[in-house]
Amino acid sequence: MTRDVDSVTLEVTRNAAIAVCEEMNANLIRTGYSPNIKERRDCSCAMFDADAEMISQAENMPVHLGAMPFSVEAAIDRFPPETLSPGDAVLLNDPFYGGAHLPDLTLVTPVYHDGDLIAFAANRAHHADIGGSHAGSVSADSTEIYQEGLRIPPVKLFEGGEPNDDIFDMILSNVRTPDERRGDLRAQEAANETGKRRFTELASKYGSGQLEAALEEIKDYSERRMRSEIESLPDGTFEFADVLDDDGAGNTDLPIEAAVTVDGDEVHVDFTGTAPQTDGPINAVFAVTASATYYAVRCVTDPDIPPNHGCYRPIEITAPEGTIVNPEPPAAVVGGNLETSQRVTDVVLGAFGDVVPERVLAGSQGTMNNITFGGTDPRDDSPYAFYETQGGGFGGRSGKDGIDGVHVHMSNTMNTPAEVLETAYPIRVTRYQLRPDSGGAGEFRGGLGLRRDIQVRGHEATFSLLADRHIHQPYGLAGGADGESGSALRIDPDGEEVRLPQKSTHQLPPETIVSIRTPGAGGYGDPADRDPDAIERDIELGKITPEAAREAYGYEAETGPASAASTPDGGPDDG
Repeated sequence: MTRDVDSVTLEVTRNAAIAVCEEMNANLIRTGYSPNIKERRDCSCAMFDADAEMISQAENMPVHLGAMPFSVEAAIDRFPPETLSPGDAVLLNDPFYGGAHLPDLTLVTPVYHDGDLIAFAANRAHHADIGGSHAGSVSADSTEIYQEGLRIPPVKLFEGGEPNDDIFDMILSNVRTPDERRGDLRAQEAANETGKRRFTELASKYGSGQLEAALEEIKDYSERRMRSEIESLPDGTFEFADVLDDDGAGNTDLPIEAAVTVDGDEVHVDFTGTAPQTDGPINAVFAVTASATYYAVRCVTDPDIPPNHGCYRPIEITAPEGTIVNPEPPAAVVGGNLETSQRVTDVVLGAFGDVVPERVLAGSQGTMNNITFGGTDPRDDSPYAFYETQGGGFGGRSGKDGIDGVHVHMSNTMNTPAEVLETAYPIRVTRYQLRPDSGGAGEFRGGLGLRRDIQVRGHEATFSLLADRHIHQPYGLAGGADGESGSALRIDPDGEEVRLPQKSTHQLPPETIVSIRTPGAGGYGDPADRDPDAIERDIELGKITPEAAREAYGYEAETGPASAASTPDGGPDDG
C-alpha cells in the first residue's frame, strides 16, 4: 500500500539515501590504510532503517551487499536497540553469526535523531590479515575455521564515541600488521560517521515521521518492481548443476545443484543435491549463498531495481544444512565467500539460461583467483601481508562480446596497480597481460583471462593460492564454446617451471616468480554466426591467434571465412 509520501519527495529521499552510501564508501576508500581498501576497493557500505532492514547501498561488492543484512541482524540480535547509545558501533566477522568469512569485518553504527533511533549505518571491509595460520588469512589448506583467523562475535568496538581499547588490543595482538589493521578499522568508523551525519541531515530536513514513511515506501517500491519482473518470466522449474574442481583437501568435482522455480511473482531457489560440507575451505555460509542468489536473480530481472530489503522479499532460498552452501561449524569457510559464491552464481544463472537466454550471459571465469604473500620485508624488517584477487573473462551475451580481464559477478573490485604493489611490498610484477585464445568462441566471444607474474624480492615468502576453474571450464551458452581454464606456475630462479595446485600453500625462495593465468569466459551463440570483421579485429588486436581463429571459426586471416578449398586440412598455411 502506497503511503502518504508524494512522488517527488519519495524519489529525492531514495536518491539521497543512495548518495549517503556512496559518500560513506568514498570516505572509507580515501581514509583506508591498506592497498586492499584504498586501491582494490574491497569494501562496501549500506544504510538500514530502524528495523535493521536495508534501504540503500553503494554499488560495490555484490558478495558483501547481499550478505551484510545478516551481519546487521546479528549485531542487533546481540545488542538490541535498548542496549545501544549514540556513539556506539558494533563490530563482527563471525561467519556463523551473520558474517561471511573472517577477513571481512563489518561495523554497524546506530543513527539517532532527537534522541530516537532512526537508522543504522554499516560497512564491510576485507582486511588483508586477521591472523590465522598463514599471512593474509586466506588459507588454502585450512580444515576448520579456527585456522583461518580471529573469530569476532558482535562486540562494541566503540562505546559512547570512545574506542573500546580492550577490543582493539585483542584484535591487534592477533594480527601480523596491527598498524594497518588499526588504520582500516578507524577508516570504517569514519565511513559510518559520515553515514550518521548525512542521514541525520535528512531526518532534520523531512522530519523523522515523513522520512520513516518514505523508507517504507522505498522498500515497497522495489518489491513491486521485482515482483513485476519475476511475473514476466515463464512459470516452471528450471535446473542446472556445475562443480567446484576440488576443495584442496583431496575431494574433487563437488557439485552445486540449483532448481529454480518461478511461480507467478515469486521465485524459489532450491540447492538440494549440492555436495555435503567438505574438509577444505570452500564451504559457503548461508549469508554468502543468499547473497549470490539475490545477485543472480537481479541480473535476470532488472538490475536497476533499487537493491534493498523489499527487492529480496519475493525470493525464497532452500540451502540444506550441512552442505557446502550452508555448512555447520567448525567448517573452514574462507573460500566459500570467494569461490563457492561464484559457482552459486553460475548455477542460478545457468538455470535461467534455458528459458530466458537473452537475459543471461555465458559462464564467466567463475573464480576470484585469490593470492596472498607474506613474510618479513627486507627493507625495514617489518612483517607484511599482501592479498588480492585477479580478474579474468566475463561471459559473452546476446549482442555483445564478453569483457576481457575484469573481476566478475560476486567480486567487483579493481586490481592492485603494479606501482602501488611494488612500493608497498617487497614484490615485483614482472608480467601482466591478456591471455590470447582464452575466451570461448561464439557469435559473441567470451572475455579473455589474464596472466600476472609476481616475483618475490630479497626474502623468503609464504604464498597461498585459492582458486578454481583449473580443471572444469566456464560454460558456453546458446551454442557458444567453453572458455579456457586457468592455471598457476612457480618459476624458480633457475628458470624451472612447476605447476601449482589451485588450492595450496608454498614457501618461496627469494626471486621466485608465481605466474597466475586466469580463466577466460564462455562464448554466446553459434561461432558460425560470428561477424568476420569481428574475428579479423580480434586477430589484429592479438586477442586470438590466426591458428585459433581457423580452428574455432574456420576463418583464414587473408581470405575470410574458410571455403571447401581452404580448410585447415587442405588450405594454405597462413603461418
